Amino acid sequence: MIKHIVFVKIKSASEEEKKANLTTLKETLDNLAPNIPDVKNPQSGFNITDSDRASDFVIMGDFETKDALDKFYNAPEYKQVLDFISSIKGRTTIIDFEY
Repeated sequence: MIKHIVFVKIKSASEEEKKANLTTLKETLDNLAPNIPDVKNPQSGFNITDSDRASDFVIMGDFETKDALDKFYNAPEYKQVLDFISSIKGRTTIIDFEY
């Protein structure tokens, strides 16, 4: 199995704007997850730690194979999420690892 984790950090936004944008991101991901069968155990959530080093949001999912992960990376739905994150001045850090 492969674990895919994305950390999202929003730059240059008020706390109110950040919360609204991240809520939209969460709703988008929750609606999207059932439509991408290669993603197993999709999860996302808001940071609850008050630290300058912390990200604002996390997205996680499992994939059975590297091919399934590669297929996901090329899916238009995935690209739409990345476009939205970019539009809200988001920065992402990604890690994919086998377990």
